[in-house]
This record gives sequence, C-alpha cells and structure tokens, in this order.
Amino acid sequence: MNERFHDVATYLIPAAAALAGLVLGLLARRALLPFLARAAQRSAWKYDDLAVEALRSPLVLWFALGGVYAAVEILRLPEKADRALTQVLLVVAILSVTWALARFTVRALRTGASEGTLQSVSLIANVAAAGVWVVGMLVVLERLGISITPIVTALGVGGLAVALALQDTLANLFAGIRILAARKLRPGDYVRLDSGDEGYVLDITWAQTTIRHPLNHLVIVPNAKLASAISANYNLPDSEQIVPVKLGVAHGSDLAQVERVTLEVARESQRLTPGGVAAHEPLVRFNAFGESAIEFNVILRAAHFDQRGLLTHDFLTRVYARYRAEGIALPQAVRVVRLHDER
Repeated sequence: MNERFHDVATYLIPAAAALAGLVLGLLARRALLPFLARAAQRSAWKYDDLAVEALRSPLVLWFALGGVYAAVEILRLPEKADRALTQVLLVVAILSVTWALARFTVRALRTGASEGTLQSVSLIANVAAAGVWVVGMLVVLERLGISITPIVTALGVGGLAVALALQDTLANLFAGIRILAARKLRPGDYVRLDSGDEGYVLDITWAQTTIRHPLNHLVIVPNAKLASAISANYNLPDSEQIVPVKLGVAHGSDLAQVERVTLEVARESQRLTPGGVAAHEPLVRFNAFGESAIEFNVILRAAHFDQRGLLTHDFLTRVYARYRAEGIALPQAVRVVRLHDER
C-alpha cells in the first residue's frame, strides 16, 4: 500500500507543480496585469502601456514553463532525458521572450508613427520585428551548441544567388528604406507625382507605397519608381498652403474700394472658415487689364491641402454678396460687332 502511494505521489506532485504554474499564470494575467495596466496609465511614459500589453499572452506561458521545469526537477529523470527537457524548456522560453519583444517593438514603432515622433510604417515595423526574431534564433542556436559560422557562410553564398534572382524586389526594398531615411515622404502626407497621380500616403511596405486618391481609390506605386519620381509633398516644409483666388471687376471700378472690401472679406473668411489660418494677412494684387475686367489675385492661406476648396468656396460666397451690397460691378463679357454698309 505504501509503495502504491509512493508511486502515485511520485507523479502526482510533479503534475501538481506543472498545473500550479499554469494556474498562477492565469491568476497573474487576471490580477497582476490589470494592476500594472492601471499603473502604466498613470505614468507619463507612453510605452509602458505597450509593454504591459505585450506581456499579456507570454506571461501565462512563462508561469507554465516554470511549473513544468519544477516538475522535471522533482521527477529526477535520467541525466540525458533531464538535459533534453531542460533544453526544450529553455528554447521555448527564449522564443517566447523573442515573441514578446517583437510585439512590443512593432507596437512601439506604430505608436511613435501615430504621434509623429517616429517615421514608422510597415516596412520599418517588419524589419524591426525580423531583426528581433533573427537575434532570438541566434541565441537559440547558441544555446543548442550549433555553430552559426557555417550557416552565415551558406547564407552569404546563397544570398548572392537570391540577390540576382530578386533584383526588382531588392531594388524596391532598398528604395523604400531610402525614402524613409530621407524623411521627405511620410504616412499621412499629401503628394502629387509627375505621373499625375496624387493623394495621401497610407503606407510604405517592403515593395510598394500605397496612396489614397481624393476620389477614394488606391494608387499602388513600386518603391523604386517612387524614389526616382519627381513629386510634390504638400505637407513639407509644413502643412499650411497658399490659396491664390483669381478675381476681376468691371472697368471703371474704384480700385481702392475694391481692395479694401476684398481684404475685409478675406480676413473674415480666414478667421471664420474651418481650415483657414486666422493669423494670415491676406493680400490683393492687381495684375492685368483684361478684355472685360481688371484682373487681380487674392492670396489666402489654408491650414491643410484638403481645406483649400472650402476656404475658396467660403471666400467667393462672401465676396460676391459683399460686392453686390457695395455696388461693385462684376465683369460681363461684351463683344461689339460693327457692320459697315459698303454701298
């Protein structure tokens, strides 16, 4: 009876240790992580929230691995089996830490991009995650006693063949890195290419850049072509845009009155229109005597490229009503035809 109880206890205690590790992991995720999340929310550092979120899944696995390791130690297995199981647990632990670090790195880069402190897109996030995984795999190979020198040599020889076969793909990859390093094109910028395509940059991946056209369709541009294209970025050096509006008044108009009234309306539009730069001082510049009008430009300023249309619309609506109230005549095309009687 004692021998049977001893046999049962021999396996029951290790099983209980492994189960205890799993239970502790679940309890830690339910109780410890919410506590850490509340503490992170009170912190001014924005990345501690991401660290807590990155621990959510690996935390249970780490406690479970600790329980299994304790069970292996209690069982006192033969040396070869004990060493093999320990190696497996260590490899799983390293891979889980790598997983957590990769998740944290990607989320940190995307958070930095959304707040404008980093120029992070899918390309950088994916490269960073791949770098973390490569380091993790090298650590695993080192722990397993596998020399990485032959692997690096083989990769070098094979890499040359791959580079020759994937010239276009690698050209797009390095062009994307060059675009990001130059910091002349960023997600969220409004750009216009020499091909006539324009829109907001959504993302830059390892092969292509995605641009959302104002008509709500996507323009996919290979990175190599984008890097060599002549492009205009309407968000650099800043997002504010000059908005020239061409107007004309009838010949014989009082130009001093026209300038005064136009500037008053322009200031009002700059101040009251969403997207107008209230601090901007509008300008009126007469530039030509047209066939039916004295032509001039009004220089407005919008806070962003996509707000130019609204500012122009509001200004024209206001200035038309004001011209009518002030008696300022708008030009009307008149063609005079003289008929000569040759009799």
